[in-house]
Order: sequence, then structure tokens, then C-alpha cells
Amino acid sequence: MNYIDNILFAIILCIGIGYFAMNVKKLVRNIKLGNDVNRKDNPSARWKNMAMIALGQSKMIKRPIAGILHIIVYAGFIIINLEVLEIVIDGLFGTHRIFSFLGGLYGFLIGSFEILALLVLVAVIIFWARRNVIKLKRFWNSEMKGWPKNDGNIILYFEIVLMTLFLVMNATDTHFQASNSGNVISQFIAPLFSNYPESTLHIIERTAWWIHISGILVFLNYLYFSKHLHILLAFPNTYFADLNPKGELDNLESVTNEVKLMMDPTADPYAAPANPDAVPAKFGASDVEDLNWVQLLNAYTCTECGRCTSVCPANQTGKKLSPRKIMMDTRDRLEEVGKNIDANKGVFVPDNKSLLNDYITAEELWACTSCNACVEECPVNINPLSIIIDMRRYLVMEQSAAPMSLNAMMSNIENNGAPWQYNQQDRLNWKDEN
Repeated sequence: MNYIDNILFAIILCIGIGYFAMNVKKLVRNIKLGNDVNRKDNPSARWKNMAMIALGQSKMIKRPIAGILHIIVYAGFIIINLEVLEIVIDGLFGTHRIFSFLGGLYGFLIGSFEILALLVLVAVIIFWARRNVIKLKRFWNSEMKGWPKNDGNIILYFEIVLMTLFLVMNATDTHFQASNSGNVISQFIAPLFSNYPESTLHIIERTAWWIHISGILVFLNYLYFSKHLHILLAFPNTYFADLNPKGELDNLESVTNEVKLMMDPTADPYAAPANPDAVPAKFGASDVEDLNWVQLLNAYTCTECGRCTSVCPANQTGKKLSPRKIMMDTRDRLEEVGKNIDANKGVFVPDNKSLLNDYITAEELWACTSCNACVEECPVNINPLSIIIDMRRYLVMEQSAAPMSLNAMMSNIENNGAPWQYNQQDRLNWKDEN
């Protein structure tokens, strides 16, 4: 019978890890749909960013209450799941608490895990109350309806169930452990089962054990469909983040080459192109494949915490723009493109849809003040502004669809060398005015 349990466990483990690997492969494929961008410079600064921001949670604690609670949940969940190693070994080889031979150290570890489990439960309940009872404004924006709203709660319920199962598993296992010194918290739960016969306790313990490990595998595969994918992607996202000063915009290479050509007195503007069959470069971005792969990684990493939107001056003054929605829309469109590719045997079939207009409107893009508040606030170094700028470039340079006031300004700059509508010779007349 034990062999049947071991085989069943191995099958469940292989299915869980296999499905996770399949989703990871799909995730990487979707991110690689973006254009190439070099993010291999200054590796020491990149490793520091990853250590401080992704691992050290340095930007989370800018809001102390949420930050400290998040660190508790993050650290607790990671450390407690070190026990998964023991569960996997026990499940595959039919042992029971294989590391108990460590004696006092094992008791210390289990006790630490239980304290963390209790702290995680408390933190998760507070998070649930902030979201559903206090109803913090940033969790109730227009984009946080349907699946995004439900997803935030589902993950909290996952945490509650997994931590509870862990404590129940320990509380009902007291009769089967060589030492109970590590049952710091579960010893207070054990009396609830004191009148149960040993056989019943064994059934409860095994049931909690099976549901716990199955729940962890389900949670692992749920990440791909959830905003909590940032648990994994926060590390590469912070490593590959833009190291340039905020507010510094990149130049389009094709435009730069044109300017250089205009400024070169020896260049022949009528010369035939080196590659006449080359497809002209597209200015800006209208769909996800026009963005670079780091921007697509940003979209998948978004935690949907709403910190970016809560500090956005455009959003605060009632404009339609929400930086969080920009990232959510980018991810949703990327997922749609990925499903299209899957359905058509690896080839994207045009669907007459695009990120611009079908997901993100021009009104949202032009509401942005380019202040970088959203970039500064993001706890995992996501840059919504870069996507907004690229889509604006497309509107201006491909469609001439800028607002009237902006078109007038650009015309004045082109004709007069200044944003104002007067002759260049009159530009300094203001100094004579008294």
C-alpha cells in the first residue's frame, strides 16, 4: 500500500512540475515576442538592484504597514516552504519526517516555521480586511473588477488554507514524532484533537499532508494566471530594469540616423538605400510586438498593487489614465497574442486588434504628464511610462494623431524654431519690453 502512495505522489509531483514547466516555456516565448534591447551593462549595479529591491524589499517599506506585512508573508512563505523538501522526500520514499534525526535543530526549525505560519496568517487576514472591509481606494479602481478583484482574494485564501493545513498537520502528528519540542504553536491546537483515537489522528494528519502538498503544487501553477507571478519575476525584472536616470528618454535609432544624414554635408540624400528590400522601421508601438522584451517582462511582473496609480497626478485629478491599467492591458493583450499563436500552430494570425485603441485609448496616453511618479513608486521597478511614450510616438509619427495644441506646437518648432507662433527674428523682443 505504501508503494501505491509513493507512486501516486510521484505522479502528482510530475504533473504539477510538468505543467509549471509548460507554462514557464509559454511565458518565455511570449516575452521574447518583444524587440531586443541591451540590458547587460553594469552588472554590479543590476545585482545590487535585485538584492535590495527584489530580495530586500527596500521599496516596499516606503509604506511601512503594507511593507512590513508583505515582508512577513514573503519571508514566511519562502522559509516555511523549505519544509517542502522534506515532504517531497517523505512522499517519494515513504519515510516520515526524514530530517527529524537533526534533533534539537529540527525542533528549532519546525518551531520557527510555526511562528512564521502564525505571523503569515495574521498578515494575510489584515491584507484581506484592507482589501474587503476598509476598502482602500487603490484596490477599487475601475480596472480592479472581475478577475483582478477576485484574484487578489483567491491568493489570500490560498495562504490561509496552506498555513492552517501546516499547523493542523503538526498538531495531529504529535503521536508520531520522536520529539515535540518544535510544536511552538501547534501545541495549542493539539488539544482540539485530544479525544480522537490514534488512527483518526493519523487520517487527519495524512489528509492535511496530502492537501498541503497538493495545494502548494496548485499554487505554483496558479501563479502563471495570477498577479502573484511577481514572486518569481521580481528578480529578473529588477535586474534588467533601466539604469538610466528617470526622465531620460531613448532616441529612435532610425530618427537619429536621419538627423545624422541631414547634418552630413558629404552625404547624398538621394542615394539608393543599402538594402532596398528592407522594411521601413516602425515608429513607436501600436501593439505588444512593437514593445521590447523588458517592457513585456514588466507587464507580467506587475503586482497590481496600485501604488503607481495612487501617486499618478493625472489619475488624482480625475483623468482616465491609470498606470496599473496600462500594465494590466499590456499583459492581457500579450496573453491574447500568445493564445492566438498556440491556436495556429506557432504562427500569429492577424486578428484585427491591437494594444492601442482596443485596450489602451489615446485619451489615457495623452493624460500622462511624464512625471515618472509611477516609475519611482513601483516596488519591483516596473516602468509604465516607457510604454506610454512608445505608444505616443506611434500616434505622432505614424498617425499624426497628436492633440491639436501639441500639433500646433510642433509646427511652430518646425517653422519658427520655437513653440510660439512668431518669426525667429522676433524671439528676443521680450527683453526690450519694460
